[in-house]
Amino acid sequence: MFDIDGVLADVTHRLHHLRARPQRWERFFAAADVDPLLDEGAERLREAQADFDVVYLTGRPERNRRLTERWLAQHDLPTGPLYMREDDDYRPARMMKREVLRRLARTREVASVLDDDPAVVRVLSDDGWPVELATWLPHSSTLADAQENKGRT
Repeated sequence: MFDIDGVLADVTHRLHHLRARPQRWERFFAAADVDPLLDEGAERLREAQADFDVVYLTGRPERNRRLTERWLAQHDLPTGPLYMREDDDYRPARMMKREVLRRLARTREVASVLDDDPAVVRVLSDDGWPVELATWLPHSSTLADAQENKGRT
């Protein structure tokens, strides 16, 4: 199971939308179509594909599904299965992802989870999931606030 932002997609070019006051959420998400690919994450995903079904679990809102699928295809990554945050779900990423993971585990074995959010990694690790922190893109405080306090990504 792979997160997208901060694991596969470099979001740093669009964080200025979240630093603005008021925050420009729709512009932040609309700019995701030009995110550079994070080579380390892509390499890890391609290695995982050799032995496992790859699933995405992202805090991106459902309304960005087509943009996200196009971005994945543009970078020669599988486009699904893709589990996204419901548009009206503003819970912290750690809670949203925990719920989706628990639901998926009823029908699938979870071999590993790769996420860049330390709070997500901590919660899933405490629950006993095989989770790893992606460290190749430094986790920004702006993104951490969006994920954990605003429940937006």
